[in-house]
Amino acid sequence: MSEARHEAFLRGLSPADRQRLTARADAPGLIRLGLHGGAILGLGAAIALGVPGWWLLLLPQGVLLVFLFTAMHEASHRTAFATRRLNDALAAAAGVVLLLPPEWFRLFHFAHHRHTQDPARDPELATPKPETWPAFLWHLSGLPLWRSSLSVLLRNAAGRNADAFVPPSARGRVAAEARAMLGLYALLAAGSAAAGSALLFWVWILPMLFGQPFLRLYLLAEHGRCPQVADMFLNSRTTFTTALVRWLAWNMPYHAEHHAFPAVPFHRLPELHALARAELGTTERGYARFARSYAATLKPASPP
Repeated sequence: MSEARHEAFLRGLSPADRQRLTARADAPGLIRLGLHGGAILGLGAAIALGVPGWWLLLLPQGVLLVFLFTAMHEASHRTAFATRRLNDALAAAAGVVLLLPPEWFRLFHFAHHRHTQDPARDPELATPKPETWPAFLWHLSGLPLWRSSLSVLLRNAAGRNADAFVPPSARGRVAAEARAMLGLYALLAAGSAAAGSALLFWVWILPMLFGQPFLRLYLLAEHGRCPQVADMFLNSRTTFTTALVRWLAWNMPYHAEHHAFPAVPFHRLPELHALARAELGTTERGYARFARSYAATLKPASPP
């Protein structure tokens, strides 16, 4: 079997390049998180105070909230910061917002990296990509994800996790984090009920519903319709997009580069992209173009 293009590229990097690209730091992550989190708090306060036109803020609030997933993803790799505790704290906090248990997700995601686009072993492929218009629209709604997340939390909390990517030694941690998260949600719900307040619904739950389609489409572009091969420059898609989207997604539109060299922190990905751009095999110019290309392959509905 010939050497994968990404393996040849990595082998050609000098030790100095590798050291520079993988250098971690706290400051870039703290600045990015401060801006991202500050925007969420600012919009949330404006919604809570009922400023004129507050309802127009629900969508941008939702987009900012759901894209905490990309921050959580970076922290799961422990590359958002140089300090491990900061990475774990960010993963835990974002996981609570997103209903996504961080330790379980880390194990899921690392299995995805080890077996990217392998139909038999990549856990992301356990749920098929949408092939019909009804399935596509249902996928974009984010409702299947919320149902799946709740199912994962309940199953893990009950100590019934049987996922192949969760080793027996980790099942206790996976159960404990799920119980802690469910306990926290119960406290938040009880506190809201006791105070007679729907604040969390307006600043968190409803905006997340509005924001999910944007995250679903963004994530679908990472591997949707990519070849099921071992080469990371082919099985993962880099999407050329605006600086604002790259900021919002913590540079993860450089997704093929991330899969080729996952030890590179988000703030170093533009440098990696500059070195690897000529090697990229699967790319798209913008998420709107990806959506149009993907939609063109959809069937009207499942056959009877």
